[in-house]
Amino acid sequence: MYWPVLIVSAVLEAVWATALGYSDGFSNLVPTIVFFVALVGSMAGLAFAMRGIPIGTAYAVWTGLGAALTVTYAITFGGESASVLKVLFLAGIIACVIGLKLVHSREEREEAEAGALPTSDG
Repeated sequence: MYWPVLIVSAVLEAVWATALGYSDGFSNLVPTIVFFVALVGSMAGLAFAMRGIPIGTAYAVWTGLGAALTVTYAITFGGESASVLKVLFLAGIIACVIGLKLVHSREEREEAEAGALPTSDG
């Protein structure tokens, strides 16, 4: 449950970052409202996800995925230039996010096997 919330929270980070750019210093009403709503949702999701995911992992995934999505949106719709290196580095960020998830899952399995995690009956 924590990982899907973290992913949605990262998407909302990209939304608020993009809306901030469109808000023109908070002078455009709709992007400003989108910014604040997405910001609150993103922070709330991150806070919730940190209940079950270590802070370092959660924050790295949240910022990395949010940044990658923001750049991808800017390249696709915002007129930011694309290059082979940009795409390569964005893929690297995504690969690192996947790696953090895999490492976290493996650590959880190892802890469960060692009896470090509480079971539902105790």
